[in-house]
Amino acid sequence: MTERPPMPPNDVTSRVQGLNDWYRQHAAVSVLEHALLRPETGRIALVSSFGAESVVLLHMISVIRRDTPVIFLDTELLFTETLVYQQELSERLGLKDLRIIHADRVEAQAEDPDKTLHQRDLEACCALRKTRPLERALQGFDGWITGRKRYHGGTRTALDFFETDAATGRIKVNPLAHWTKDDVQTYMEENRLPRHPLVAKGYPSIGCMPCTAPVAQGEDIRAGRWRGSDKTECGIHFVNGKAVRQGERA
Repeated sequence: MTERPPMPPNDVTSRVQGLNDWYRQHAAVSVLEHALLRPETGRIALVSSFGAESVVLLHMISVIRRDTPVIFLDTELLFTETLVYQQELSERLGLKDLRIIHADRVEAQAEDPDKTLHQRDLEACCALRKTRPLERALQGFDGWITGRKRYHGGTRTALDFFETDAATGRIKVNPLAHWTKDDVQTYMEENRLPRHPLVAKGYPSIGCMPCTAPVAQGEDIRAGRWRGSDKTECGIHFVNGKAVRQGERA
């Protein structure tokens, strides 16, 4: 582990700023080690889609602290390939605390009984199947780890390692924020990690089956997500419908 930063202040916003200042020139592993091993971080979970690049953080977790809670949102609209990949990868990495989360059954039956809500209201579908289930799953946690990266573009271009969730006061940790596509590929190759099978079919970013399309050469990595709409995020990184980055409040 790297040299320890000074003890953080109690105020979450000040703590996040101090952590970003301290770790600005550090590697992703150092950031992740802080999140997982420093007691003042509190209870923390990794939220993983088991998508195209998820294996990097999952592998790091398996090396640093294998019993870290891993939250996987099964929207029941995922590709079969994603579900199989999740099972195989969890077993291969020996993850000790995988939590598979679904939408509330009563809510799903009332709001989307035939699973066609995405055709009528994308935001409502993501709220039902992702945002609200994740919020329930994170109850009792002080923070969570994401796999977001600046090179994905859009609202992610200004990501820092640490963020404050303005709605809940939780810390969000983005260990790979500064990584490039080449960094991701190199890590996978050096550690001989299995790729999501849909990547070879032109899916560099993978979400729910009805809302994910292949990406053509030269297109943005997330161009296949909600193609044909203005939507760019599923909602789990939004507060009151607004993308929240470090330093912003809803």
